[in-house]
Amino acid sequence: MTPADTSRSAASRNYGLLTAAAVITGLGTHGALIAAAFAVLQSGGGAGDVGLVAAARTAPLVLFLLIGGAVADRLPRHRVMVAANALNCVSQAVFAWLVLSGDARLWQMMLLTALCGTGQAFFNPAAEGMLLSSVTGEQAAKAFAFFRMSMHGAAIGGAALGGAMIAAMDPGWVLAVDAAAFAVAGALRAFLDVSHIPERSGGGGLLTDLRDGWQEVAGRPWLWAVVLQFSVVVAVVGAAEAVYGPLVARDELGGARPWGFALAAFGVGTLLGALLMMRWKPRRLLLAGTLCVFPLALPSASLAVPVPATVLCAVMFVTGIAIEVFGVSWMTALHQEIPEDKLSRVSAYDWFGSVAMVPLATAAAGPVESLVGRSQALWGCAALVVVVTAGVLLVPDVRNLTRRGTVKATAADLSDAVPVSAEGEGAVGRLG
Repeated sequence: MTPADTSRSAASRNYGLLTAAAVITGLGTHGALIAAAFAVLQSGGGAGDVGLVAAARTAPLVLFLLIGGAVADRLPRHRVMVAANALNCVSQAVFAWLVLSGDARLWQMMLLTALCGTGQAFFNPAAEGMLLSSVTGEQAAKAFAFFRMSMHGAAIGGAALGGAMIAAMDPGWVLAVDAAAFAVAGALRAFLDVSHIPERSGGGGLLTDLRDGWQEVAGRPWLWAVVLQFSVVVAVVGAAEAVYGPLVARDELGGARPWGFALAAFGVGTLLGALLMMRWKPRRLLLAGTLCVFPLALPSASLAVPVPATVLCAVMFVTGIAIEVFGVSWMTALHQEIPEDKLSRVSAYDWFGSVAMVPLATAAAGPVESLVGRSQALWGCAALVVVVTAGVLLVPDVRNLTRRGTVKATAADLSDAVPVSAEGEGAVGRLG
C-alpha cells in the first residue's frame, strides 16, 4: 500500500469514527438539555433558575473557546477531544447522581453545567478541525452534508427520546444516559488516526497561537465578514426562538404543542437541506450560502404577525433547508481555504463569533419587549437578519469565492474523497 493509500484509509476511518461518535453524543446531549431544565424544576426552582443553569453552560463556552482552538492546533486534536469528553462524562454522571438522589442544589447544577460548557469549549474547535482534516477532494461537500444530516437526525431523535424518558422516569436517568454516551464517544475518538497529519511545532506560546489565528481571520474579508454577520444573526434568532417563540405560542397559537411542531418542522428541513447539499455543488460557495441566510428572518416575522401554526411550520421547514445550504457551503469554504494547521484556531474564532452575543441578546429580550412591545421586537429581529446579510453581500470576496475543481488536499495530498454517499457508494459512518 502506498503512503497516499494509507493516508486515504486513515482519513476514511477517521470520518467514520467522527460521524458515529457525533451521533452517539447528539442522541445523549439533546435529551440531556431538556432533562437539565426539568431537573431544576423538580428541585423546586423556577424559570429564573432554569435560565441561570443555561447561562452557566454558555458562559465558559464563550470564555474558553479561543483558548480551546489554540490548544487544539498545538496538541493532537483527538487527545483534546477525548479529554473534553471525559470531563463531560464525569460532570454529567455527578449531575445525574445528585438528581437521582433528590439532593441537587442550584449551585451544584450550575457548577456541573459550567464544567460541561468548558468541555465543549475545548471540544468544538478540535472536533471541527479534525473533521475538516478527514475529508479530501471534490466530494468534501458531500461528506460535510452527510455528517450534518447525521447530526440533525441525532438531535431530533435525542430530543424525542429524552422527552419520552422524562415523561416515564426521573430526568436524572436521561443525564446518566448522556454521561454514558460521552464515555462511548470518547472511546471511539481515542482510535482516531492522526498519522497523516503533519506534527505541529510548539510555536511561540499560546498568545502567539491566538494572534496567528486572528491574523488568519482578519486577513480574509470573506471570513471575518461572515463571522461578524453570524454574531448578530445567531443572537437575534436565538432570542426570537428561545424567548419570544414560546410566549407567542402560549398567547396566540394554543400552547406548547404547535411550537413543538414548528421546531420539529425546522429539524426535518435541516435533514432535507443536508440531503440536497449532497447533490448540489454551487460554484460560488458563499454567494449561494449567504443568499440562504435571508430566510432566517422569516420565523421572527411570522411570530410578529403572528401567522397560523400551520404556516409557521411551513416557514420553519423552509428555514431549516436554507440554513443547511449555508452550513455546508461554509464548511466547504473553510476546508478549501484555511491551512490545515490553523483549522481549529479559525474554527474557534468562528464559534466565538456565533455564541458571544447570545447571552446578551437573550437577556435583553425581556426588557426590549417591555420597551417596544413583542411584535415590534420580533420585527426588529427580522430586520437585523436582513440588514447584516445584505451588508455581507457588499464584500466582493463573499460574492466571488469560487469552488475550486479540486478542494484542498490534506498533508498526504490525497486525490480522492472519503466515500460518503448514502446511495450505495460505500457510505461511512457538527459535533457531539
